[in-house]
Amino acid sequence: MADATTPVAALRANMRRFAAARGWDPYHTPKNLTLCLASEVGELCEIFRWLTPEESAAAAGDPATRERIADELADIANVLFLLCEHTGIDLSDAVMAKTAKNAIKYPAP
Repeated sequence: MADATTPVAALRANMRRFAAARGWDPYHTPKNLTLCLASEVGELCEIFRWLTPEESAAAAGDPATRERIADELADIANVLFLLCEHTGIDLSDAVMAKTAKNAIKYPAP
């Protein structure tokens, strides 16, 4: 498990404090957080939905669109950190383990 000084652990702790200060913990079940995560990803998808590949690659170059993308990415990350908190899964460990599995499943040429 990552110690509290890692960036991921610090972000996770920040979201835990933010939610606790607002009394949101009773609503933050794994099911509710997973559904929330899906809806936040949907909001990010909405930004890119009808763009061509070229337009989507250039979207972050527009300051207003970049801010919308950043806001949705932050929402996604925050909900993901809360989901990790409420399932006891360390995201850093999970990412490293999954990358090792993918290296076996999809070996580099």
